[in-house]
Amino acid sequence: MSEDDPVLYPNRGTDRPRGGTSRRRLLTGSVAAGVAATAGCSGRGGSDDDTQPTVFVFNTGDGTVSVIDPTTDELVTTGEIGITSSFPSNQYTPELTTRADDSLWLNVGRGVRAVSAGSFAEQARFGTGSGANWLERTPDGRHLIVSAREPTHAQFRLDADPASDSFGEVTAEIQRAAEGGTGDNDGPGPCDVTIHPDGEYAYVPDLFGDTLTVVDVEAFEIVSQTSVDPVGDGPSRPWMATVAPDGETLLVEHNEGPTGTESIWDLSEPAAPVEVARLTADDGLGELPLTSEIGPDSATGYVFTPDTEDVTVIDLAAGTVRERIDLGGSAFVGTWDPSHEKLYVPVQTTDEVAVVDHAAGEVITTIAVGSRPYGATAARVRPTFDATNALRTALATLGVGSTDRETTYCIGNCACGHQL
Repeated sequence: MSEDDPVLYPNRGTDRPRGGTSRRRLLTGSVAAGVAATAGCSGRGGSDDDTQPTVFVFNTGDGTVSVIDPTTDELVTTGEIGITSSFPSNQYTPELTTRADDSLWLNVGRGVRAVSAGSFAEQARFGTGSGANWLERTPDGRHLIVSAREPTHAQFRLDADPASDSFGEVTAEIQRAAEGGTGDNDGPGPCDVTIHPDGEYAYVPDLFGDTLTVVDVEAFEIVSQTSVDPVGDGPSRPWMATVAPDGETLLVEHNEGPTGTESIWDLSEPAAPVEVARLTADDGLGELPLTSEIGPDSATGYVFTPDTEDVTVIDLAAGTVRERIDLGGSAFVGTWDPSHEKLYVPVQTTDEVAVVDHAAGEVITTIAVGSRPYGATAARVRPTFDATNALRTALATLGVGSTDRETTYCIGNCACGHQL
């Protein structure tokens, strides 16, 4: 696969995040400064008996994080944090993050990072040797599983228990370059990771290997690897995946053909996934299926299809597209609120978050956030930012802040200058 591919390498040839100050950003920055100055009062920081449901949205354009209250669907605060993340761990994070010193795990720079949910202070970091990284915690919070794509082509397991003496350290790894890859790729390109709710297996779609790999979490070894056949002339290019909450179904997105495809897998035998359906544009699938989330009923899939500026809703049992929800712009990822009732979708091209109510099956509101929002996760604790953060936040939202913030890999027009 050529490194000139505009989908996989959208920032090739660019140097810095885009700057400039629009009137909208000027107004947003003024509001952010006011909110950030009072954030120490509005966010209590969280404890075992004082939790607050929270959604975090990472704004790749200005290095800020927008904090949303999902009970009111209002922006609580915006803070400048000097980093950004496109694919933060979000599958089990709300259940694992109830105190201010609990960790949010992010893909930043050429590795992964743990930061405090209450202050965004760094707790741990690990460099994978690749700029394209995906990560997910196990349901019990003990392990962090990382997929590092080219040039590393490896799986890592890190100690994610902050009470452990080896917190943040690698406890096992699988070097996969020897598997090779399609074309001139020097490895299978493990791209994304999702973990079965029993915590036993991790599922990894291999972008350059045209395979779906199943990893035993405790033994940390590959237990099965399934070839993924294309629906056209090939290759099938599986790249993202999501396990349903009941553990019975797996959704896999494919960068296949001119518009992308989506496959549905049966996990009746968790170590041996079986593909049961492949959806294409002819079936009503939106274009460029990139990531997905699955509803609390484990029956409804939400696939983010940015090239048609919508979310494709899938009936998992029937294996059909039910509808497409218009977002008015391009969105690449989403996250559930801690109660798993509403889906929060950063719309990168409108600087908003669309809130999709699962029961209603529609967008019920939009929330203005920072510049080029992309990654999102949720927790049961809310951060505090001190008063000195207010000025940095205002400058960042105006596009005149520090240009030294760390970038993150993503598809789309964001975090320009990021290197693999």
